[in-house]
Amino acid sequence: MDHTATPTDDRPLAPRPDAGATVSDGDLHPAVAERHERLDASAWDDIYVVGDVHGCIDELRRLMAALDPGPDDLVVFVGDLVRKGPDSKAVLEFVRERENFRSVRGNNEDKLIHGRKTLDGLDDADRRYLKSLPVAISWDDAFVVHGGVDPTRPLASQDIESLLNCRSIPAENGYDGPFWFEQYRGPPRTFFGHTVLDEPVRTEWAIGLDTGCVYGGSLTAYDWSADTVVSVPASRTYEPRADEKVLGPDRLDT
Repeated sequence: MDHTATPTDDRPLAPRPDAGATVSDGDLHPAVAERHERLDASAWDDIYVVGDVHGCIDELRRLMAALDPGPDDLVVFVGDLVRKGPDSKAVLEFVRERENFRSVRGNNEDKLIHGRKTLDGLDDADRRYLKSLPVAISWDDAFVVHGGVDPTRPLASQDIESLLNCRSIPAENGYDGPFWFEQYRGPPRTFFGHTVLDEPVRTEWAIGLDTGCVYGGSLTAYDWSADTVVSVPASRTYEPRADEKVLGPDRLDT
């Protein structure tokens, strides 16, 4: 596996928590439990978690070329495969056609599923795939959702909408914060997207991977075995975004 073709962040991560801190359906809101996929990490040689793609197929292909996952490696996406970027259909096909690729539902998939947004060019296979996506994926001590986990409430009380959209505490603060991952102390160790970051957020209990590819940032993956992140820069800015809606380290207390 050669990561040299892409920018990498070699700073050590915070210590990984005890892998015994697992998530079961009984820990989750009933609606989430119905859409929770529990995986056996021992079945895979390595696991990669990838941030929000938003239709950026060129960057996704370059990131996969850098990671070079084999058929015995698992690739998990934090949702928002679609919308805003140049080719959502190509991204959906790229992900769903690979048996070792999984994705949780993001808020943008949810908008399409429930008809709040539309996207030209999708066929029945694309729509079936969107509806099939779990809201949460877990293995060992890892818990993958799109938005995040509200540290002020039990996990069992957090429904699908909450896990898809969690960002600030309270929610109405948006990009003003404070942000859930600044306060979250786990378990489980939660991987998330949704909140656009200048660089990945990495704490003992939270790993944030939406580094704003569609906004001209980068597409980022976390390598579970190596405990490192790997990024490829965006080819261009596909959609503009206000500076105050991209979080730099100076705005975070993590």
